[in-house]
Amino acid sequence: MTSHPKIALLGTVGVPGRYGGFETLAENLVHYHARTSHSAILTVWCSGKDNTEHPDQFESADLRYVNLRANGAQSILYDAISLWQAVRSGHDQILLLGVSGALALPLIRLVSRARIVTNIDGIEWKREKWKGVARAVLRASEWAAVRFSHQVIADNQAIADHVRDAYDSECRIIAYGGDHAVAFAGEGSAPEGLPDSYALALCRIEPENNVHTILEAWPQLSLPLVFVGNWANSVYGQELKTQYADRDNMYLLDPVYDPGALRALRCRAALYVHGHSAGGTNPSLVEMMHFGVPVLAHGCTFNRYSTEEKARYFENAADLAREVEAMTPEDAARIGADMLEIAQRRYTWDEIAHTYFTLVGQG
Repeated sequence: MTSHPKIALLGTVGVPGRYGGFETLAENLVHYHARTSHSAILTVWCSGKDNTEHPDQFESADLRYVNLRANGAQSILYDAISLWQAVRSGHDQILLLGVSGALALPLIRLVSRARIVTNIDGIEWKREKWKGVARAVLRASEWAAVRFSHQVIADNQAIADHVRDAYDSECRIIAYGGDHAVAFAGEGSAPEGLPDSYALALCRIEPENNVHTILEAWPQLSLPLVFVGNWANSVYGQELKTQYADRDNMYLLDPVYDPGALRALRCRAALYVHGHSAGGTNPSLVEMMHFGVPVLAHGCTFNRYSTEEKARYFENAADLAREVEAMTPEDAARIGADMLEIAQRRYTWDEIAHTYFTLVGQG
């Protein structure tokens, strides 16, 4: 009699997802597991600190908790403890999201025969916010993830190219889904006081997301800009909000988490401006592509791969302003249709979850 494989899903805040891209991925993997009555036993490790409630089950997945935060300085220990608990409890397939705990993988490989599949996320150590020791640790963690995982996943061809060039190793490319953003059936309304049509930007307020570049371009443009982000979380965000909040054609909003309100906000967008310049396939981009809205993206390789070179791109504020002014209704319709076609072909959760479970299930 064949026993059911035991899959451990590690490296996120937990499910249901309330935080970011990996949590959305984890939640949609659980949805697929439940919907398809998958034979594997699935356990998701969650942060006891970041979740106020600690249920034992979410849909078809068992939940376990480590009483540390899943992000920031505690993330390395959080992931390492999760890995240890997973192998000690007999899980023979481990899906690790992110490289924070990868420095523990050499030890895990010594004491366990579990098969380890790691999604290395973006090239984290290159992000501007990491300096000195933190950057060195992240770079070492990336090396350990590639060296000691049985299989490495990249969410973008540009990341796979980096892994091949830096480590002479091949990745399996699996992107993120975005169709959950349009599938939400509940009612919701956008924040009050906004124009009927606008350009939309939505991201964490960080320099690598080129927030300053987008804001610098906009005062000279007639199309209103709605920019949603966590302005209060950094001096960078606070200073930008102070500088631009009073402009007549700019609406700087605090984060919007309600799925209905977020969908309503996206549905009214005439243009999506995506300033991310790091991190691989950005969830916010592939989610927005499902709305069939034209995309103006920073011209980094990650975004060009994600949009198959069919969006419009900018490098600086002057580029961005010029692209906005030059876009005709015919351009907008064509680019929006291209974004929707790519999204429906490449960024749907059923296809992505099926690929993950097929990969993790390989013995």
